[in-house]
Amino acid sequence: MSGGETKLEALLTSMEPVLQDGVYVFHSSDMAFEDAARLDPVLIFREAEGTALILRRETAERAGLGFTYPARMITLNVHSSLEAVGFLAAITRALAAAGVSVNPVSAHFHDHLFVPEDKADTAMRVLEGFARSNSSLA
Repeated sequence: MSGGETKLEALLTSMEPVLQDGVYVFHSSDMAFEDAARLDPVLIFREAEGTALILRRETAERAGLGFTYPARMITLNVHSSLEAVGFLAAITRALAAAGVSVNPVSAHFHDHLFVPEDKADTAMRVLEGFARSNSSLA
């Protein structure tokens, strides 16, 4: 298996953004890692302030958890190398220019963007524009 794409222009023009179903939220508490895992989050991260989760809003509500930042998740369907330079910088710069905040998560094969629920369509238009323009904006 290859280590993924490293060329910025190739990443930007072939990323195929996919808007995932559902709304995701951010939660942080002193919850034990094992208890957090039972909630089936898409992300668990241990921070000095507590265990941070990104999980479905309905799961957080069912569990009675407080949360912030209701967001939609956009998956960039290109296998980006963990050593790629400038990919997320170009994307976040373009989203910022469109007035869209973004919380990116880089996993092993793909990058995932959490954008405000009401800005998801704008974010998708911006991301789809990279392939149309064949430009890196770098």
